[in-house]
Amino acid sequence: MDRQHTSHIAKWIMILIGALCFGWALSSLAITSFNWGYLSILVFSALLAPRMSVALPRSKFAISFSDALVFLTFLLYGGPAAIVVAGVETLANCLYLRTKGFPFGRLMIPTNVAISTASVGFTYIVWLFVPRASFIKADPGTTQHLIATLTSLAILQFTASSFLAAVFQSLKDKSNLFSTWRRDCFSSSMTQIVGAGLAGVVQKLIYFGDPVTMIMATVALGIAYLSYRQSINEVVQANDQAEEAEREKAEAERELRHEAERHAEQLAISLEKEEKANQALRKSEKDFQYAALHDSLTNLANRKQLNDTLRDLIHEYRADSSVTFYVLFLDISRFKNINDSLGHTFGDKVLMIAAKRLVRMVNPTDMVARIGGDEFAIVLRNISSEGKAQKVARRIYDSISQPFSLSGNNIAIKVNVGVAPCDIEYIAPEDVLRDADIAMHHAKERKSGVAIFTKELRVRFLERVRYENDLRHAIDRGELSMYYQPLVDLQDGNLLGFEALLRWHHSEFGNIPPNKFIHIAEESGLIIPITIWILGQTCNQLARWQTINPQYKDLMVSVNISGRHLMNGDLVADVERALEESGLAPECLKLEITESVAMESAEHTLNVLNKLKQIGVKLSMDDFGTGYSSLSILHKLPFDTLKIDRSFVYSVGENGENSEILQTIISLAKNLKMRVIAEGIETEVQLSLLQNLGCDYGQGYLLARPQTAESAEKMLYEGKNWLPSHYVNDEEDAIDQTVQDVAVLG
Repeated sequence: MDRQHTSHIAKWIMILIGALCFGWALSSLAITSFNWGYLSILVFSALLAPRMSVALPRSKFAISFSDALVFLTFLLYGGPAAIVVAGVETLANCLYLRTKGFPFGRLMIPTNVAISTASVGFTYIVWLFVPRASFIKADPGTTQHLIATLTSLAILQFTASSFLAAVFQSLKDKSNLFSTWRRDCFSSSMTQIVGAGLAGVVQKLIYFGDPVTMIMATVALGIAYLSYRQSINEVVQANDQAEEAEREKAEAERELRHEAERHAEQLAISLEKEEKANQALRKSEKDFQYAALHDSLTNLANRKQLNDTLRDLIHEYRADSSVTFYVLFLDISRFKNINDSLGHTFGDKVLMIAAKRLVRMVNPTDMVARIGGDEFAIVLRNISSEGKAQKVARRIYDSISQPFSLSGNNIAIKVNVGVAPCDIEYIAPEDVLRDADIAMHHAKERKSGVAIFTKELRVRFLERVRYENDLRHAIDRGELSMYYQPLVDLQDGNLLGFEALLRWHHSEFGNIPPNKFIHIAEESGLIIPITIWILGQTCNQLARWQTINPQYKDLMVSVNISGRHLMNGDLVADVERALEESGLAPECLKLEITESVAMESAEHTLNVLNKLKQIGVKLSMDDFGTGYSSLSILHKLPFDTLKIDRSFVYSVGENGENSEILQTIISLAKNLKMRVIAEGIETEVQLSLLQNLGCDYGQGYLLARPQTAESAEKMLYEGKNWLPSHYVNDEEDAIDQTVQDVAVLG
């Protein structure tokens, strides 16, 4: 702000000096000075000279003919006249240049006028002393004197004007005075030199030339001016082109620089994004690797990681038998019930708790893996003996069995654990997992919780698998058949009907006992289609037998129903279909259900049995006495008969000992308005006792063995009495014998 203020003050001072100088010049002019020649110069200076000015290339100054007019006026009319011409010409020239777009500041025009008048005034004052200088020897009016005068005027005018212009420019630009003068003002010297020369030529022509010479000189000067102006214009155009090229180059470089900066920014952004992408990729790769080897729910090792570990351990053991390991296979019992009753989300939480407990029970060097559903596997290392491995398995079993509370529910889970020790015969992880699984199933069958694998278990398991696979196709292959064991009235020996018994004649192994395949059919679910087949076979068979003789019109058949089929919602429909297809009366079909099955889900059993009773079929409780019947429930179940388990009949001795249970069961059945059937009658003592106790019906080898359909049909045609011949007595003998036996028992 100080420098600008100084420049502002300097301009006003300069304007004041210029005004004083211009005023003095006007006051010094004589009236006689305003002749046509002087007035012509003034008009030329105000109107024509500005239009003949040429802007200097790369400069803030313009070349004009004002100096020539000023010097000519100086020579012809004196210094004061020259000062007036300088002021008029400078003002006219500045106004003209402004109309052409030449930039001027607020005080620039008056300052320029002041500089011009002050410079000429300074030149005039100094020139007054030039003729008196000792180095000027020529007489006035001579060419030598003219050259000395013009040279002095040119130098003085250039010095004064350029110095003042440089001062104000340096104040404005805050630049060095000498640098400003050399850069912007030195080039203006050409105007003074040209002006001095032109003034001298014109002065000579005016005083000494003839008209022809005047015209020729004027033409020559015009040509010189035009040539000079054209040269200046060409220079200006060249400069403009150069500046435009430089601007374009600078703009191109600036664009390239900006483009480079943008590319650099984009590159930085791209590199940053790439780095983030690489980080995300590395994280995704780690997550993928982790997910590929771990269970998503429990974060335990999954089957793949387990297989990889077992593969390494098997390889190490085969190379060095001292590097032992044991594999535990665990299965949560009845886990499906938790999912079905409390939901899968709740079941997942139970699995997570079980996983945490398993991890806490093993060493850091051991591995716990979830291999699917509710199945887990544990690899124990550094276990020296089978007994220690079994002890660890038992400890895990006890820990898992501890009840816990979850979401307000008290949960108690059980597991079955199979243990497989390392063995040289193992080649693949699947081998040892298979054997641990076999041991686990053995523990489930025995309900022992923990079982150690043996090769005998494998043989039994493979046999079971073979039986199950073959049993699926046994019906289609015609390998299943029905045997019929007579049910006999123990009082008169008449035939009540038959119990249908399933037999399997394997194409390779021959006859397979029911105790080897019935439980396989139960556990695999094959019992349901097999029972449907049995219902169809037996109902059709009995319907044909009832046509043999009118006395067989009420003949009945008894079919065993499994617990799985009872829990299945299609049992009632299956029974109705068999009766409809065979045409058998419903009361001629009796369905036998074991006591344990009936009591397992009493409410569901009662519902199904009532629907069966509505059809009209008969119902019998099988194997009574082996389960845990509740009398409060038993009297609600709509059974028609109770079948005494053969174990109670078999335990009766030669003299009738151990018969108290039989007597109790028969009395209970009578009180519940049920008939009683005894199975497994093999001796005459058993038969006699059952008759004396009032047992209604019986079956067993003493009466008849199970028959093929052909044999049973043949016996029906014979119409035989099914009791031993000496047991058919008159009514009185039977009553006397009963009284005597009861007396003995009492």
